[in-house]
Amino acid sequence: MQNDSYNRGGYLAFLFSMIFSLAFFVYISVVHPGINLKEVPEALPAAEQTQAQGGAPQVKEADMAKVEKPWVEAAEVAAHGARIFANNCAVCHGPKGLGDGPAGLSLNPRPRNFVEGKWKVGGDSIALFGTVQNGIPGTSMASFGHLPTADRWSLVQFVRSITQNKIKDDPAKLDAFGKTAK
Repeated sequence: MQNDSYNRGGYLAFLFSMIFSLAFFVYISVVHPGINLKEVPEALPAAEQTQAQGGAPQVKEADMAKVEKPWVEAAEVAAHGARIFANNCAVCHGPKGLGDGPAGLSLNPRPRNFVEGKWKVGGDSIALFGTVQNGIPGTSMASFGHLPTADRWSLVQFVRSITQNKIKDDPAKLDAFGKTAK
């Protein structure tokens, strides 16, 4: 009779893992009390969270359906733009608009640093709207023309709110362009 000790280690590891798995299953199913959902505190509104963390209160977002002229500078419209930016632009441009988003690190050329504001196509509101609308050919800046017009204007306002290189707008030209932009 041969001594079959060759696979004894594997057999013991298998038995141990099966016994451990069954014991863990019994513990989770029978012994563990679970999670009491009543212990989870309700989320604070964003403004209260910011104040609780010691920051300045946040501006309430505008209801873009009620904004007649989204190209006119307003903190509420820029706040809406911040949310649109976080959902659509931050992956390349970074959460603070520094051009350091996770997807942007592999792009050549790198995404624009909005805070620095070295504009390729122009930094006034009309030029920024055109960039959001059409993208920049020959770069990885894609068109976001699929977004509603008011959301594109709110993105422009957000970018202008964070840049250090704010190019002055011609109010009459901006108003005329804003009324025709689709």
